[in-house]
Amino acid sequence: MEAGEIEGLSKEMTLDDDPLQPPALDRFADLTVQVAAPIEVGAVGHGSRRVIPILGGTCIARDWTARVLPGGADFQLIVNERMARLEARYVLETDAGDRIFVANDAVRSAAPEVMARLIRGEPVDPMAVYFRCVPRFEASAASLAWMMERVFLGTGLRRPNEVVMRFFEVR
Repeated sequence: MEAGEIEGLSKEMTLDDDPLQPPALDRFADLTVQVAAPIEVGAVGHGSRRVIPILGGTCIARDWTARVLPGGADFQLIVNERMARLEARYVLETDAGDRIFVANDAVRSAAPEVMARLIRGEPVDPMAVYFRCVPRFEASAASLAWMMERVFLGTGLRRPNEVVMRFFEVR
């Protein structure tokens, strides 16, 4: 095999023929999630833990719309002055009455002064914050089961009383 070649791929193959080409993203859903004031747990072994109750919200997906049911939460670990790890768990209920469990893990990072303002619940410029997530879905409805067989990525922004996210299906 010559330098620069990958076993099983010939030099004649184009990028379109490459099974290892970078995946594409298709817009899947936009969510707005209303949140309550944080419940501060305090310093734990790896940072500062807090829980943000989810009050409700909306979801506009490619093929359906839904509401975010109250009762979920975002379990946050403030790792250091620049970064937080987020683990949100909540349920969507589609207009057809189907329910979808969402487990959304994220990383949010910014300059220390921006993160401090976010943690205090103050508005910040969303462009100053790196907020990326990996949502996973569980649905019992046959028409929605395909979501459990796909990978999704998302972007987000935090406002004082809500989180806005856009999810993409990885093709």
